[in-house]
Amino acid sequence: MISEETLSILFMTLGCIVLICPALLVAALGLSSLSGRNLNERTIIRWTQATNIIGLLAALGVLGGMLDHGDRFVAIELGNWVFIPEQHFHFHLKFVFDRLSVPFCILSLLLCGVVASFSSRYLHREQGFNRFFVCYSFFTLGMVLTSLAGTVEALFFGWELVGLSSALLVAYFHERPAPVRNGIRVWSVYRIADAAFLLAALMLHHFTGAGDFDKLTGSGPWPEGVAAISPSEALAVGLLLLVAAAGKSALVPFSGWLPRAMEGPTPSSAIFYGALSVHLGAFLLLRVSPILELSLPLSAAVVAIGLATAVYGAITARVQTDIKTALTFASMTQVGLIVAEIGLGLRYIALIHILGHACLRTLQLLRAPTLLHDYHTIENAIGGRPAAKNSAAGWYRFAMERGHLDNLIDLYVLRPFRRVFQWCDRSERRWTDWLSGGHSRASDDVEVHSEIVEDLRR
Repeated sequence: MISEETLSILFMTLGCIVLICPALLVAALGLSSLSGRNLNERTIIRWTQATNIIGLLAALGVLGGMLDHGDRFVAIELGNWVFIPEQHFHFHLKFVFDRLSVPFCILSLLLCGVVASFSSRYLHREQGFNRFFVCYSFFTLGMVLTSLAGTVEALFFGWELVGLSSALLVAYFHERPAPVRNGIRVWSVYRIADAAFLLAALMLHHFTGAGDFDKLTGSGPWPEGVAAISPSEALAVGLLLLVAAAGKSALVPFSGWLPRAMEGPTPSSAIFYGALSVHLGAFLLLRVSPILELSLPLSAAVVAIGLATAVYGAITARVQTDIKTALTFASMTQVGLIVAEIGLGLRYIALIHILGHACLRTLQLLRAPTLLHDYHTIENAIGGRPAAKNSAAGWYRFAMERGHLDNLIDLYVLRPFRRVFQWCDRSERRWTDWLSGGHSRASDDVEVHSEIVEDLRR
């Protein structure tokens, strides 16, 4: 019979292996790239497969121990890195293995391993092979950290790694202008989500005096914890976290960036925007789901945004002619339904939905390059094209324009900021020109005219 102390040491060891494996991959690929000595393809694949397999086996070992010993809760404490008692702030690294984090971590390692194996052949002799796997290693580390994070600071660190690697791989084909432009667009939307996340983290520290999730959602195992804040505080923090989740998971009104992300290679489209990254917003809402029970308006907002996203994705997917874009909007529909399930309190159903949908969408997106051949085979078998259903012209126009969401964000979010910054720039130039004695009104008029022309062109 294994003693309790030995069992705790075993769990801690397996948990540390899960965290260390993706970090080793980042170190191996990142340091070799920084030194200018890129590893060959075979070595990169061996490192990637070894770290994924070892990390996955360790995570499965933790899961088996949890099932065998009554759903054991494992926490890895790495101490306070920053501690300011006067301001009730500390930067605390803590990772937890529970019913939510372990399945999501296993899913991340499993799908990352599958996509790595596919990429080794799909990107064989590609000029950016090493660059792809460096970004991939950061993404894997970010997903593991996000899945296992026990504090809002640790989750935000993993959240940022996922966002950075995602945006870089959208712009993977940087010799063409469209991928770079779309990568910047994705990164811009992520900035909005990150700003909301940071504000929520600061409010969490203010309300509870710490960034630990058990201070917010209660010390009981997920999802049985009871939030330790008032309903009004839950509404304030929850709305900010909902904005963060909406930006990360492409919920309405931030849905416009998701089809733009298809500019990246097929493996990154599969692992990021079909399987894992697109579900991070839903995972965040699951992690803080006990606060939804405290505020009925917050739960209603989560359900409304989820259903609106599902309807929007279902309508728009039906008019897409590109298979990857159609699958993207199909993913958006399912993510919207998952978010609605979370708002209704169906947490285990939402978790199972995430696991199943991620696996299915990864398979579909990896097979997207061969789907046209399959479609022609179906046409030959049935003797013609499958019949298409007619739809109302108004809905068709709405779907073709993707709900005008990008235009609305540009008009009512980006343009006001741009005009404020332009006014600040003109004021600064007038002030510096006056100080230098070289102020010219004509130059200001020409500058304003050029800005108006540029706005009209946009």
